[in-house]
Amino acid sequence: MSKELDKLLFLKNKKKLFVGIGNLLKMDDGVGVYISKKIKNNGDVSSLTAEVSIENYIGKINNMNPDILILIDCVDMKSDAGTFKLLKLNQIHDLTFNTHNISLKRLSEFFKMPVYVLGIQPEKIDFGENISYLVKAVANRIINQINKKEVHHGC
Repeated sequence: MSKELDKLLFLKNKKKLFVGIGNLLKMDDGVGVYISKKIKNNGDVSSLTAEVSIENYIGKINNMNPDILILIDCVDMKSDAGTFKLLKLNQIHDLTFNTHNISLKRLSEFFKMPVYVLGIQPEKIDFGENISYLVKAVANRIINQINKKEVHHGC
């Protein structure tokens, strides 16, 4: 469980939008999409699946007008597979994103709200549709943390 993610989830009266980014045909690179499709939308949490073309969703994201934007993506943090971190976008200058048509740093210039990246270290990004066991297990824990945020209240 990520304490940083819990802090964001428990901000009162703040709409949080999770956007899943990644390529479903490159194994672990699809983890952001996998997570975003399983997030239960409720009053202050919603999700959007952008896959590899997030730049096509700039207008839609701005129209949804979230208070906080969280981009979920596979990120090479030079860590063990399955490691995940919630970072402010200005903390990611030296990290590698696997499949985008535009850099996330550049993309943030199109948004007025704070932008975070929930980065997950991949194990494999070869061609294939299956997310590795380890990365999928971490993704499921993240999904549970987001969907059951009331269980973690006060942690």
